[in-house]
Amino acid sequence: MPTNAPLPHEHLPQVPSFTVESDDVAHGKQLSNKHVFNDWGFSGENLSPELRWAGFPAETRSFAVTCFDPDAPTGSGFWHWVMFDIPADVTDLPTGAGAEDATVGVQARNDYGIKAFGGSAPPPGDPHRYVFTVHALDVDKLGIDSEVSPAVAGFNITAHTLARASIVPQYGHGG
Repeated sequence: MPTNAPLPHEHLPQVPSFTVESDDVAHGKQLSNKHVFNDWGFSGENLSPELRWAGFPAETRSFAVTCFDPDAPTGSGFWHWVMFDIPADVTDLPTGAGAEDATVGVQARNDYGIKAFGGSAPPPGDPHRYVFTVHALDVDKLGIDSEVSPAVAGFNITAHTLARASIVPQYGHGG
């Protein structure tokens, strides 16, 4: 699968950027087994990475965090994580914050069908990109719940985004 497909935010309205960093993942670098799915023939730890952010607009009222694979052979990519309604005073998520029993924010069902982070699990071949994006939002709550699809969550997140920042590691394996 070629990794030149547009990133999801390249189709969205332009907004300012800020900084997102991680001790677990790095732009363009291979994800560790810690962030690989634990099913579908994979035996990863299925932990969301640590993320921290700064430099977002002062008027930010909440955050959303998403992880999307634009290289998945689905015709529409693959949503690995959708978390929203994260309070504005939360500027970091520790490793594993995307567990099903998360205590910060609301998690919508991802494309695995779970309300949690789901790690990478691409088919054999070229590496896939995993776009971890933090969205600074202009509302305290999006007014949606965990039952919405990633597309509906994304629509609401985009409508309220003041700024966004992404970090894009990758993961691939042989056959």
